[in-house]
Amino acid sequence: MTERIQKFISDQAERLTAVGIERAKGEIETILCHLLDCERLHLYMHGIELINEDIRTRLEAIMEKRLTRYPIQYILEEAWFYGRKFFVSPAVMVPTPETELLCETAIRYVQQHRIESPRILDIGVGSGVISVTMALELPDCEIVALDISPNAIEVAERNANELGGSAKIEFRESDFFEAVRSDEQFDLILSNPPYINDSEYDDLPPEVKADPKISLTSGDDGLDAVREILKKAPDHLSAKGRLIFEIGYDQAEMVARLTENDDRYKSIAILKDYNDWDRLVVLSCEKADYAS
Repeated sequence: MTERIQKFISDQAERLTAVGIERAKGEIETILCHLLDCERLHLYMHGIELINEDIRTRLEAIMEKRLTRYPIQYILEEAWFYGRKFFVSPAVMVPTPETELLCETAIRYVQQHRIESPRILDIGVGSGVISVTMALELPDCEIVALDISPNAIEVAERNANELGGSAKIEFRESDFFEAVRSDEQFDLILSNPPYINDSEYDDLPPEVKADPKISLTSGDDGLDAVREILKKAPDHLSAKGRLIFEIGYDQAEMVARLTENDDRYKSIAILKDYNDWDRLVVLSCEKADYAS
């Protein structure tokens, strides 16, 4: 029985591999678990018994789309993030593991500094993975979530309602800080801004280019959005607040230069991702050494 399901998965995976899709076996497992509504272990123990004609037809429809390199997350309308299944659509960027690192860093900062009832600003909420994760992982937090796209906000609100945490999140349609009141202060300002430069866009993999372009590109050097965030964030950071955002693997030095020219920023840390690339910038407006 196990050999039959293994052969079935292997045969389907070969089709994905042939068009340049990596981790093809894992994708077939994901698709089958989605169709059968089962865990991976159950798939290998009993999956072949459950793959009837209806399942084969639905699998083939999914495969036809995936073989064009259309993202599996959009096809299945789901993406896993921080151990939770989020709804995603082409209106939002598919969440990445690097953003999980941002959430881990933010949670750790609140816990280590024992910040009670932290106020959090999420710039570019997208599918809501940052805001929902913060709401569920940090008790008594209060979150303002911004996005310029009303369609993205609709997706984020759906995830907040389905996964929990909606009572802690206020969604606002906003271009950067546009909808933030001048007197509002936050302990954390978080963002996964667009940071790909315009010239790199055409060379992106098909799966990445399926994301909304507005969530990917940001000017000639990829830092237009970062500049907007850096310009306004100090006005809204609490005394011990931190600004944490993602950058491209080769942008740390450029971002450091931008902050050197702004004497409101007093400390900067660059954190690496799981592949040892520079990925997160942590900034404060107080004289502090933040390295964890």
